[in-house]
Amino acid sequence: MKLVDLSGAGMTTYIRARFGASERGAALVEYALLLALIAVVCIVALTALGGQASSKFDAIGNSLG
Repeated sequence: MKLVDLSGAGMTTYIRARFGASERGAALVEYALLLALIAVVCIVALTALGGQASSKFDAIGNSLG
């Protein structure tokens, strides 16, 4: 008795039925890539504007004090 026919069209049907129905893994990968992209953008922005922002905060702090 064959449980799964893995020859010809039966193999593609089995693979689609087994792995094609759920897209949870794909959504997880998309969210991870989006989070990584946001982190890279934040790091680049802080690196580029960090010195300028720090000097502005220092100037504001000195004018208040």
